[in-house]
Amino acid sequence: MNKNTTSSGPDVVLIGAGIMSATLGVLLKELQPDLTIDIYERLDVAAAESSDAWNNAGTGHSAFCELNYTPELADGSIETGKAVKIAESFEESKQFWAYLIQQNLITIPENFIRSIPHMSFVWGDANVNFLDKRHKALTACSLFQGMQYSEDPDQLDEWMPLIMQGRSKAQKVAATRMDIGTDVNFGELTRCMFDLLKGMDGVTMHFNHEVRKLKRQDDGSWQVKVKDRASGNKKKVKTRFVFIGAGGGSLYLLEKSGIPEGKGYGGFPVSGQWLKCTNPEVIQDHQAKVYGKAAVGSPPMSVPHLDTRMINGKRELLFGPYAGFSTKFLKSGSYFDLPRSIKVNNLRPMMVAGIKNIPLTKYLINQVRQSPEDRMYALREYFPNARREDWELEMAGQRVQVIKKDPKHGGVLEFGTEVVSASDGSIAALLGASPGASTAVSIMLGLLERCFKDRLNSTEWQEKLRLMIPSYGESLASNPQLLEQVREHTSEVLGLTNVQEAR
Repeated sequence: MNKNTTSSGPDVVLIGAGIMSATLGVLLKELQPDLTIDIYERLDVAAAESSDAWNNAGTGHSAFCELNYTPELADGSIETGKAVKIAESFEESKQFWAYLIQQNLITIPENFIRSIPHMSFVWGDANVNFLDKRHKALTACSLFQGMQYSEDPDQLDEWMPLIMQGRSKAQKVAATRMDIGTDVNFGELTRCMFDLLKGMDGVTMHFNHEVRKLKRQDDGSWQVKVKDRASGNKKKVKTRFVFIGAGGGSLYLLEKSGIPEGKGYGGFPVSGQWLKCTNPEVIQDHQAKVYGKAAVGSPPMSVPHLDTRMINGKRELLFGPYAGFSTKFLKSGSYFDLPRSIKVNNLRPMMVAGIKNIPLTKYLINQVRQSPEDRMYALREYFPNARREDWELEMAGQRVQVIKKDPKHGGVLEFGTEVVSASDGSIAALLGASPGASTAVSIMLGLLERCFKDRLNSTEWQEKLRLMIPSYGESLASNPQLLEQVREHTSEVLGLTNVQEAR
C-alpha cells in the first residue's frame, strides 16, 4: 500500500543528478555551508543521462575547434562573440575545479580531465578559406593565443595521421591545432562532486525518486511532490528554492510549476549515435579531437568529429555523432515525452518552429534510416582507410533543443542553453544542450545572480567567489595578463598543458 507523507523540507531542492545540479550544489554549500539541500534523481546513479561520457558530454568545449561557434556572416567576416564567451566560460570551470582539487574536496584530476589537442579540419577551397579567416579572427583574441594553422599535408600528417593516410594529394585541406585543449569525463566529475555533497552536513541524496509535481504556496515557498520509484511511496517536501536540472525532463517540470516565465517554451528532441572503434591499434594512432563542418541542414550539435576520449580509465575513439529523431526527452524516457509536452501556451511556437525547420526534421529522419554503409561513408570522409570491421554502433544520449516564443516569428528553435526563472527567484530551470557541461560553472553563476541576488552581493559571497574563481567578474578576453595567470594556475593544479609549454 502506497504511503503519502508531508515533511518540512530543506532550503534548496535540486532535481536531477547531473553536472548542473552538482555544480550548483557545491557552489551553494561553499558559499553558505549552513544551507540544507535535498537532491532527487529518478535513476539509481548520478550522471546517467547527458552528463555520462558515452552519451554527450566529453569534450571540454572551449571553442578551439567547434566551427559552429564561429559562423561566417553575409559580408564574409567571422563572428567570434559566441566563441569568446564559451572560451571564457570554460576558463571559469577550470578555476572552480582547481579550487576543489586544492582544497582536497574531490579526487585527483587525472580521473576526469587531461590535455589533448583540439583541431578543426576542412577540405575544399571555400572551407579552407573559411578556416583561414576563422584562425585570423580568433587569434586576434588572447584566449586563442597559440592556435596553429596549416595547409601543408606533411604538417597535417604529423598532427593527425589517420585523417591524412589514404587521402588524395590533390585535395585541398587545412587544419588548426590548439595544444591546450582538454578531454573531460563529466560523468566522473559529476560523481566526484556528488560524493563531496553527500559527505556534507545538511545534504541528502535520493536516488530512484521522481519529482511529479511542483506547487507554489501562499508564502512563496514550493511544495515538491516526490515518488519513490522502488516502493511507490509518495511525499510532499516544502522548500524555498527549486532548481530543475533534469536534462530533457526539465521542460515537463517547468510546465508543472505553472510560472508565467515558463509559458511558451517547447522542446525539440534529437537523438544520437556514435561509431565506436574496437581496434586498439587504430585507437592508438589517433590522439586528438578533430572537428569538421556540419552538413548543410544538420543541427549544430551534429558537427562530425573523430574524438579521442578517456572513459573509465580506457582510451576510446569515437566518430559522430549521427543525429536522429526520437520523441523521447531522455535516453531512459518515454516515447510520449514530446506529445505530453505540447500545451496550449506553447502550441503555436512549436508549430511555427516545426514548419520553419521541416528540412531539419527530414535530415534527422534520414539519419535514422542510415545503413551501416552510409555511416562508414561519412567516417571515411575523415578517415579514408577506415575498415567497417573496426567499428561498432554505440547509442548516445538524448538532447532537447529549446523552442521559444518569438514576437516577430511566432516561434524559434534555439541551439543552446537557457535558464528560465521565476521573477521572485524561487525556482529556475535549465533548458537546452550544447555547450552545456563545459560551461556549467558560468551558467550556475548566472543563476545565482538571478535567484540569490541579495546574498550574492554580500561581501562574504563576493570574497568567496573570487577565492573559488579568481577571474569572477572580470573579462579574460580583454585582460591578457589575468588570463595568463589563471591558465598558469589551473594548468599546474589540474596537470594540463599550458600555452607556454605548447609553444
